[in-house]
Amino acid sequence: MKVVIIGSTGLIGKAVAALLTDKGHETVQVSRTTQPSVDLGDLTSINSFYKSLGEVDAIICVAGRRGGGMGSLAELSDEAIESVIREKLVGQVNLVRHGLVNVRPDGIFILTGGMSAYTSLPNMSAGAMVNTGLEGFVRHAALDLQDGRRILIVHSPPVREAVIQIGMDGARFPNAATVAETYLMALESKMTGQPIFVEGHRP
Repeated sequence: MKVVIIGSTGLIGKAVAALLTDKGHETVQVSRTTQPSVDLGDLTSINSFYKSLGEVDAIICVAGRRGGGMGSLAELSDEAIESVIREKLVGQVNLVRHGLVNVRPDGIFILTGGMSAYTSLPNMSAGAMVNTGLEGFVRHAALDLQDGRRILIVHSPPVREAVIQIGMDGARFPNAATVAETYLMALESKMTGQPIFVEGHRP
Protein backbone atom coordinates (compact mmCIF):
# COMPACT_ATOMS: atom_id res chain seq x y z
CA MET A 1 0.00 0.00 0.00
CA LYS A 2 1.05 3.59 -0.56
CA VAL A 3 0.73 5.24 2.85
CA VAL A 4 1.13 8.90 3.81
CA ILE A 5 2.47 9.43 7.34
CA ILE A 6 1.85 12.96 8.58
CA GLY A 7 3.99 13.77 11.58
CA SER A 8 6.75 11.46 10.41
CA THR A 9 9.53 13.29 12.27
CA GLY A 10 8.02 12.71 15.73
CA LEU A 11 8.65 9.77 18.04
CA ILE A 12 5.56 7.84 16.95
CA GLY A 13 5.81 8.96 13.33
CA LYS A 14 9.36 7.67 12.97
CA ALA A 15 8.36 4.33 14.48
CA VAL A 16 5.31 4.01 12.23
CA ALA A 17 7.35 4.87 9.14
CA ALA A 18 10.05 2.34 10.02
CA LEU A 19 7.55 -0.44 10.73
CA LEU A 20 5.48 0.12 7.60
CA THR A 21 8.59 0.29 5.44
CA ASP A 22 9.82 -2.96 7.00
CA LYS A 23 6.45 -4.56 6.19
CA GLY A 24 6.78 -3.63 2.53
CA HIS A 25 4.49 -0.60 2.37
CA GLU A 26 5.48 2.43 0.32
CA THR A 27 5.57 5.44 2.64
CA VAL A 28 5.32 9.17 1.98
CA GLN A 29 6.79 10.76 5.10
CA VAL A 30 5.53 14.27 5.80
CA SER A 31 5.85 16.94 8.48
CA ARG A 32 6.07 20.72 8.70
CA THR A 33 9.75 20.57 7.76
CA THR A 34 9.87 17.92 5.01
CA GLN A 35 9.40 18.19 1.28
CA PRO A 36 6.54 17.88 0.61
CA SER A 37 5.39 19.55 3.82
CA VAL A 38 2.06 20.18 5.50
CA ASP A 39 0.92 22.36 8.41
CA LEU A 40 -2.31 21.09 9.94
CA GLY A 41 -3.10 24.51 11.30
CA ASP A 42 -3.18 26.00 7.80
CA LEU A 43 -5.89 24.91 5.35
CA THR A 44 -3.97 26.42 2.44
CA SER A 45 -1.01 24.21 3.33
CA ILE A 46 -3.25 21.13 3.49
CA ASN A 47 -4.75 21.86 0.08
CA SER A 48 -1.36 22.57 -1.48
CA PHE A 49 -0.05 19.27 -0.13
CA TYR A 50 -2.97 17.32 -1.55
CA LYS A 51 -2.61 18.95 -4.97
CA SER A 52 0.95 17.62 -5.20
CA LEU A 53 0.23 14.22 -3.69
CA GLY A 54 -1.81 12.21 -6.18
CA GLU A 55 -3.65 9.03 -5.16
CA VAL A 56 -2.70 6.95 -2.14
CA ASP A 57 -4.15 4.02 -0.21
CA ALA A 58 -3.93 5.45 3.29
CA ILE A 59 -3.33 8.63 5.24
CA ILE A 60 -2.09 8.25 8.81
CA CYS A 61 -1.89 11.37 10.94
CA VAL A 62 0.32 11.18 14.02
CA ALA A 63 1.16 14.89 14.05
CA GLY A 64 0.71 16.92 17.18
CA ARG A 65 2.60 19.13 19.57
CA ARG A 66 3.56 17.37 22.78
CA GLY A 67 1.50 18.67 25.68
CA GLY A 68 -0.85 20.60 23.42
CA GLY A 69 -3.87 21.83 25.37
CA MET A 70 -2.43 20.94 28.78
CA GLY A 71 -3.05 23.25 31.71
CA SER A 72 -5.54 23.94 34.44
CA LEU A 73 -8.68 25.90 33.65
CA ALA A 74 -7.23 28.91 35.43
CA GLU A 75 -4.00 28.71 33.43
CA LEU A 76 -5.28 27.92 29.92
CA SER A 77 -4.99 30.89 27.60
CA ASP A 78 -7.33 31.65 24.73
CA GLU A 79 -4.39 31.09 22.38
CA ALA A 80 -3.63 27.63 23.82
CA ILE A 81 -7.22 26.47 23.43
CA GLU A 82 -7.53 27.89 19.94
CA SER A 83 -4.23 26.30 18.91
CA VAL A 84 -5.10 22.75 20.01
CA ILE A 85 -8.54 23.01 18.40
CA ARG A 86 -7.15 24.42 15.16
CA GLU A 87 -4.21 22.05 14.78
CA LYS A 88 -5.33 18.75 16.29
CA LEU A 89 -9.10 18.81 15.85
CA VAL A 90 -9.89 20.97 12.84
CA GLY A 91 -6.58 20.08 11.19
CA GLN A 92 -7.33 16.35 11.21
CA VAL A 93 -10.94 16.92 10.18
CA ASN A 94 -9.68 18.95 7.22
CA LEU A 95 -7.21 16.20 6.31
CA VAL A 96 -10.19 13.92 5.79
CA ARG A 97 -12.55 16.43 4.16
CA HIS A 98 -10.02 17.67 1.66
CA GLY A 99 -8.26 14.34 1.12
CA LEU A 100 -11.24 12.34 -0.06
CA VAL A 101 -10.24 12.59 -3.72
CA ASN A 102 -6.68 11.49 -2.90
CA VAL A 103 -7.58 8.28 -1.07
CA ARG A 104 -8.38 5.41 -3.38
CA PRO A 105 -11.51 3.26 -2.98
CA ASP A 106 -11.07 0.84 -0.05
CA GLY A 107 -8.46 3.22 1.38
CA ILE A 108 -8.29 4.47 4.94
CA PHE A 109 -7.75 7.54 7.10
CA ILE A 110 -6.22 6.91 10.53
CA LEU A 111 -6.35 9.84 12.95
CA THR A 112 -4.78 10.28 16.37
CA GLY A 113 -6.60 11.15 19.57
CA GLY A 114 -5.46 10.36 23.09
CA MET A 115 -6.47 8.50 26.21
CA SER A 116 -7.83 11.66 27.84
CA ALA A 117 -10.94 10.96 25.79
CA TYR A 118 -11.56 8.11 28.25
CA THR A 119 -9.45 8.76 31.34
CA SER A 120 -10.15 11.81 33.50
CA LEU A 121 -6.95 13.64 34.39
CA PRO A 122 -6.14 17.04 35.87
CA ASN A 123 -4.95 19.75 33.47
CA MET A 124 -6.33 17.90 30.43
CA SER A 125 -9.76 19.46 29.89
CA ALA A 126 -8.86 21.07 26.56
CA GLY A 127 -7.04 18.00 25.27
CA ALA A 128 -9.90 15.74 26.34
CA MET A 129 -12.39 17.98 24.55
CA VAL A 130 -10.41 17.65 21.33
CA ASN A 131 -9.85 13.89 21.60
CA THR A 132 -13.50 13.24 22.37
CA GLY A 133 -14.55 15.45 19.48
CA LEU A 134 -12.24 13.61 17.11
CA GLU A 135 -13.73 10.27 18.08
CA GLY A 136 -17.23 11.60 17.49
CA PHE A 137 -16.16 12.85 14.08
CA VAL A 138 -14.68 9.46 13.17
CA ARG A 139 -17.77 7.53 14.25
CA HIS A 140 -20.07 9.65 12.12
CA ALA A 141 -17.73 10.30 9.17
CA ALA A 142 -17.45 6.54 8.69
CA LEU A 143 -21.13 6.52 7.71
CA ASP A 144 -20.54 9.14 5.03
CA LEU A 145 -17.49 7.62 3.34
CA GLN A 146 -18.08 5.88 0.03
CA ASP A 147 -16.49 3.22 -2.18
CA GLY A 148 -15.21 1.18 0.74
CA ARG A 149 -13.17 3.97 2.29
CA ARG A 150 -12.64 3.65 6.04
CA ILE A 151 -11.68 5.84 8.97
CA LEU A 152 -10.33 4.98 12.45
CA ILE A 153 -8.86 6.82 15.41
CA VAL A 154 -6.00 5.57 17.56
CA HIS A 155 -6.07 6.60 21.23
CA SER A 156 -2.57 6.10 22.59
CA PRO A 157 -1.24 6.86 26.06
CA PRO A 158 1.97 8.91 26.24
CA VAL A 159 4.92 6.99 24.80
CA ARG A 160 7.70 5.82 27.09
CA GLU A 161 10.44 7.76 25.33
CA ALA A 162 8.59 11.07 25.71
CA VAL A 163 7.80 10.40 29.37
CA ILE A 164 11.47 9.66 30.10
CA GLN A 165 12.53 12.83 28.29
CA ILE A 166 10.58 14.94 30.78
CA GLY A 167 12.18 13.17 33.73
CA MET A 168 9.38 10.77 34.67
CA ASP A 169 9.37 7.00 35.11
CA GLY A 170 8.28 5.54 31.78
CA ALA A 171 7.99 1.91 32.87
CA ARG A 172 4.19 1.69 32.67
CA PHE A 173 3.94 3.35 29.27
CA PRO A 174 4.30 1.67 25.85
CA ASN A 175 7.31 2.53 23.74
CA ALA A 176 6.96 4.09 20.30
CA ALA A 177 7.52 0.76 18.53
CA THR A 178 4.59 -0.80 20.41
CA VAL A 179 2.35 2.12 19.51
CA ALA A 180 3.43 1.79 15.87
CA GLU A 181 2.18 -1.81 15.88
CA THR A 182 -1.26 -0.44 16.76
CA TYR A 183 -1.27 1.79 13.68
CA LEU A 184 -0.21 -1.15 11.52
CA MET A 185 -3.06 -3.25 12.92
CA ALA A 186 -5.52 -0.45 12.17
CA LEU A 187 -4.16 -0.08 8.65
CA GLU A 188 -4.47 -3.76 7.84
CA SER A 189 -7.84 -4.28 9.56
CA LYS A 190 -11.29 -4.12 8.00
CA MET A 191 -12.72 -1.93 10.78
CA THR A 192 -14.17 1.55 10.36
CA GLY A 193 -15.64 4.22 12.59
CA GLN A 194 -14.05 2.82 15.73
CA PRO A 195 -11.51 3.85 18.36
CA ILE A 196 -8.36 1.72 18.45
CA PHE A 197 -6.28 1.24 21.61
CA VAL A 198 -2.72 0.11 22.24
CA GLU A 199 -2.61 -3.44 23.58
CA GLY A 200 -2.70 -3.39 27.37
CA HIS A 201 -3.96 0.19 27.49
CA ARG A 202 -7.68 -0.08 26.84
CA PRO A 203 -9.85 2.20 29.01
